[in-house]
Amino acid sequence: MNASPADQRLLLDLVAIDDRRDRAKRAKENPPQAARVRELVEQRTAQNRVLAERVGERDALRTELTKIDSDVELASRRRDRDSQRLEEATDLAAIRALEQELASLARRLDDLETAQLELMEKLDPAEASVAEQEAAVRATIEEGQRLSAEGREAVQAADRELAEAARDRAAVAEKLPDALLAMYDRLRARGTGAGAFAEGVCGGCHMALAPSDAADVRALGADVVATCPECGAILVRTGDAS
Repeated sequence: MNASPADQRLLLDLVAIDDRRDRAKRAKENPPQAARVRELVEQRTAQNRVLAERVGERDALRTELTKIDSDVELASRRRDRDSQRLEEATDLAAIRALEQELASLARRLDDLETAQLELMEKLDPAEASVAEQEAAVRATIEEGQRLSAEGREAVQAADRELAEAARDRAAVAEKLPDALLAMYDRLRARGTGAGAFAEGVCGGCHMALAPSDAADVRALGADVVATCPECGAILVRTGDAS
C-alpha cells in the first residue's frame, strides 16, 4: 500500500489519541479506588461481626447489672421495712424473727453489692471496647464513602477524556485515506497499529529490527507503507529515522 509521508505521520497522532482513549477506558472500567473500596467492604463486614460480638457481651453485662440493681433495690426496701417494723415490735418472737431476717438481708445486700461492683468493673472496659469498634467501623465507612466519591469523579473524568479523544480521533481520521485508516484500525485491533521507526527500532513493539530488515525498510520509497516484521505495526518513518 502507498500513502504520502504526511499521511503516514498522521498515524502517530492517531496512536497517541487511541492510547489516551484506551487509558480512559481502563480508568472508567476500573478506577484506581475500586480495589481499595472492595477491600473496605470486606473489612467493614469483618468489623461488624466483631462489633456484634462486643455489643452482645456488653448487653449481657448490662442485663445482668440491671437485674442485680433491681434485686438490690428490692432487698433495700425490704430491709427498711423490717427495720421500721423492728422499731415498732414488742413481741420477742417477732423481734427475733425480724433480727434474723435483717441479718440475712444484710448478707444478701453485701453479696449483691459485691456482684454489682464486679459487673461495673467488667462493664466499663466492655463499653470502651464497643466504642472503639464503633469508631473503627465509622472510619472504614468514611474512607469508603470518600473513595467511592473519588471513584465517581474518576469515572466522570474518564468519560470526559473519552469524549475528547473521540472528537480528536474523528478530526485526524477524516484527513487519512480510507485504505490507510482501515489498515491501521485492523492492526490496532491486534496490537499497536503503528509506531515511529527510528534507529532501527519499531515504536510499536519497541523491538530492534534485524540489520537486514531495517535496511529493507530504509530502502523503501517514502510513500510505501512499511510494516514491522516483528509485530506487524505500520512503521512510520519520520524525517530523523535512520
